[in-house]
Amino acid sequence: MNYQKLDPELTTALTEPAISDAESPAFAVFIHTAHAPAPDEVSYLEALGISGITADRQIFTAILSAHAVDDLSKQPWVQFLQLSGELQLLGN
Repeated sequence: MNYQKLDPELTTALTEPAISDAESPAFAVFIHTAHAPAPDEVSYLEALGISGITADRQIFTAILSAHAVDDLSKQPWVQFLQLSGELQLLGN
């Protein structure tokens, strides 16, 4: 795993003892790429279940397993992986 590409929240979540199955999708993440994905990179992302990949996008969302996060962090074209947080309602 390339921890330099992970935000602190994702790093912490990956070390939680409650995550016992490295193959089970458990992490909602933003994937920041260094450039718009090339055809082979598009195939890689689609294999992870990411859809809507266009030539002008460099940020994608996915629900990934710990194993997939590990693999993605090692890809040279992946710049940063960020854990998605829950949105809070503003209001009354």
